[in-house]
Amino acid sequence: MGRYSSTFSVCMRRAQRMIFNHPSITRFPRYFSCPPSPCFATKSNPKNDFITWNKKISDLVRSNRITEAKDIFDNLKQRNTVTWNSMINGYIRRREMAKARMLFDQMPERDIVSWNIMISGYISSKLIDEGRCLFDHMPDRDVVSWNTMISGYARIGQMDEALVIFNSMPEKNVVSFNALITGFLQNGNVKSAIELFERMPERDSASFSALTSGLIQNDELDKAVKILLKCRETEDKREDLVHAYNTLIAGYGQRGLVDEARRIFDQIPFDHNKRKGDARMFVRNLVTWNSMIMCYINSGDVFSARTLFDEMTERDTFSWNTMISAYVHLLNMEEASYLFHKMPNPDTLTWNSVISGYAQIGNLRSARQYFTRTPYKNLVSWNSIIAGYEKNGDYVGAIELFIEMQVEGEKPDRHTLSSVLSACAGSTALRQGRQIHQQVTKRVIPDLPVNNSLVTMYARCGAIVEAQTLFNEMKSQKDVISWNAMIGGYAFHGFAAEALELFGLMKRLKVLPTYITFISVLNACAHVGLVEEGQRQFESMVTEFGIEPRVEHYALLVDLVGRYGQLEEAMGLINRMPFQPDKAVWGALLAACRVHNNVDLARVAAEALMTLEPESSAPYVTLYNMYADAGRWDDAAEVRDVMDRNNIVKQTAYSWVDSAHSG
Repeated sequence: MGRYSSTFSVCMRRAQRMIFNHPSITRFPRYFSCPPSPCFATKSNPKNDFITWNKKISDLVRSNRITEAKDIFDNLKQRNTVTWNSMINGYIRRREMAKARMLFDQMPERDIVSWNIMISGYISSKLIDEGRCLFDHMPDRDVVSWNTMISGYARIGQMDEALVIFNSMPEKNVVSFNALITGFLQNGNVKSAIELFERMPERDSASFSALTSGLIQNDELDKAVKILLKCRETEDKREDLVHAYNTLIAGYGQRGLVDEARRIFDQIPFDHNKRKGDARMFVRNLVTWNSMIMCYINSGDVFSARTLFDEMTERDTFSWNTMISAYVHLLNMEEASYLFHKMPNPDTLTWNSVISGYAQIGNLRSARQYFTRTPYKNLVSWNSIIAGYEKNGDYVGAIELFIEMQVEGEKPDRHTLSSVLSACAGSTALRQGRQIHQQVTKRVIPDLPVNNSLVTMYARCGAIVEAQTLFNEMKSQKDVISWNAMIGGYAFHGFAAEALELFGLMKRLKVLPTYITFISVLNACAHVGLVEEGQRQFESMVTEFGIEPRVEHYALLVDLVGRYGQLEEAMGLINRMPFQPDKAVWGALLAACRVHNNVDLARVAAEALMTLEPESSAPYVTLYNMYADAGRWDDAAEVRDVMDRNNIVKQTAYSWVDSAHSG
């Protein structure tokens, strides 16, 4: 240390003060005191001891067991430079720069690696001034030292400083050029990047990839093409160029320019006879094919992707998974399953994709079969099958799978818990829902989807107070789903006034409602017979919020006006519908006619239901009973005859009026 100037000591003290005062770094004692403990022996061969203990420290550092590594370090009787460097590197990996610097200052001697890892640590922690201070006082520098500083300045946009360092280098290598080119491109200086690239005495794969990626980020794809074409004239046999071309294909694909991507793809020769490991051949590799296939898939052209896939002479797992996932996305499980069974070695991602696909199309039987056969299930496997059961309405099955998952020792995450809470909501399983809530509290920090699932579960299960408490605790962390869940819970359980009051607050807070919101609002109006309010809300849905009414809205409004005797208005609503009424609409009208004994309009509704549900006995029985109540026995008998001719079997839940009256 005697060879360093007093300036160096001042610099070190200044750096320490800056580190210790930095807001992101926790304070700690200036010096460590090592507790008395038995020292590790270094008996026969100190060199072997160093290797053994240094490897142990290094392994612990890599596995983030820094406390154990420090215990060994403190108990070592002798340490060499590698020992110190390993321990310093451990703290740097954890961004504990103050502790790393303390060890660095305590080192009896340092090598160039010691200096480089400290400088690199400062730069990765965005403490460029401290890194520069060390760099300026290094006794010796190697090319790594210079390159680290170039990258550091480039990363924070100080390209003038990066250029000064670059120009001061006694000896540059390809990494030096690559670092400066990357910096220019990251900061939008395309011209300087290209000029420097053209001045490079030699280039490697990273050079081509850095330039191409940077030009793509700056939307200069055409310039990248021109440069690569020029390079091909002199470096046509280099595989390095293929990597750059692959990046360019992906860049065009990300921008939806599939024809341009294909033009680049076609410029790369297709050599059927390329020997594996031949790195001097400019020919398509697996990444080339996979990149082009991804371009087609992302643009929705699965047919062209499959054509290219079939032309491949060699495929990897990514190739197969890409095509299978594309068919799953299209819900074409026939093709997805065909490729799955052709695939040599499906991995867990493949199995999960097929499980998810079958669940999405409602084929839970196949989804469960694939799930059972999956050799190595992971969390995604469980989440896919549980979510599949929940989305398809098999709530009990979803809950049973969740229990099985826990028995197998797989820990749930937010996605799992959200799905199971939705299953509890669907099956109104309040007891299980509360148990899942306990797991949420223990296992995860609830995010918005989990909180929404909790509110929905409690609201649907009728635990309105608990739902309201959770909803209020979310404060500003609510979205429209949160509001819909709470309003829907109020409406479903008859708290119409609370539902409408909360809807009013939602609008005052400028939260835009959705079509689901208005289903709950109309449902609330129907519960308490607010006919005019329901009609006004229906109108505002269209005029104020621009939401097109769906069949559910019409069904609720027909039910609302019909239930309170406005049958002609209900029929007028049906006639004005912009689409065909479904069974819910006609069912609402038929129920209203039954209440108000409007037999003629009931016949219209019943006949419509008979067409929509030809095998259902409900409209026949309702119409028969209404005719019987009105004493129109001939009409009632006609309904019985039609039912017999159509082989309609009366459902157990419906009863005929006592036929003895027909005598």
